[in-house]
Amino acid sequence: MKHALTLACLALATILPARAAEHTHAHRHAPQQLQLNAGKPWAIDAPLRQAMDNINNAMKRAIPRIHGNTFSQADYRKLGETVDKEIAYALANCKLEPKADAMLHLVIAELSAGAEAMQGKGKLSRHDGAVKVIDALHAYGRFFQHPGWVAAGGK
Repeated sequence: MKHALTLACLALATILPARAAEHTHAHRHAPQQLQLNAGKPWAIDAPLRQAMDNINNAMKRAIPRIHGNTFSQADYRKLGETVDKEIAYALANCKLEPKADAMLHLVIAELSAGAEAMQGKGKLSRHDGAVKVIDALHAYGRFFQHPGWVAAGGK
């Protein structure tokens, strides 16, 4: 029994610091604001293009009703869930070079925060969550090469 407990403790002592180091390293050099790639937008891949198009199109369909104050709490919740689903798809399937990926994660953080608010979570109103998603879509369009991109909201 003592032997098994000792082995378990040794395993944890070895695994946990290594995992913590991996986590720290992955985020140690994360940029704090979006930047271009030597003055040019970052390249994207097909899965990211698909996910961002789906988010953008969902927002474009919702905007008239949001502006007309006819978008219900259930509508916001569903829209937030759609954004979350597309974020999950992008994260699972897109393969960008590391610096582009770091930039994308800044956009995804804003999309996710907006989706959360639209679902009634956090401090932002549902409407402000939609605005946050639209702002993130505009930032994405400025910093990533997405042919034909026109962000929802027409800014």
